[in-house]
Amino acid sequence: QVQLVESGGGSVQAGGSLRLSCAASGYRYSNHRMGWFRQAPGKEREGVAAIDKDGSTRYTDSVKGRFTISQDNAKNTLYLQMNSLKPEDTGMYYCAVDPNPPTNGYGILDQYEYNYWGQGTQVTVSS
Repeated sequence: QVQLVESGGGSVQAGGSLRLSCAASGYRYSNHRMGWFRQAPGKEREGVAAIDKDGSTRYTDSVKGRFTISQDNAKNTLYLQMNSLKPEDTGMYYCAVDPNPPTNGYGILDQYEYNYWGQGTQVTVSS
């Protein structure tokens, strides 16, 4: 059974940093992709950052230059380093895995492309 557990969320002031972690277990896919998504109150969940099976990364425009996604395959852990946080970054952050991604990177930030999800970790950024 696939299990994803996020941690590292919290409350910070604008300009601060947080590092989210997502510990994955219950699977050993060799050609999967993983992503970070967030959902603010009253808004649809959106893709923030993702890392494809070839190690390439993709970010939504609003976080480029501030967030960095990475993974430690030996630890089966996905990370999201978030710097220069803004109040609009506030939301519940989820990690997800797509075990059978397309070869062309299609939909890498599309939540509907991902099959397994964690429970989320809350990030609150105050001004």
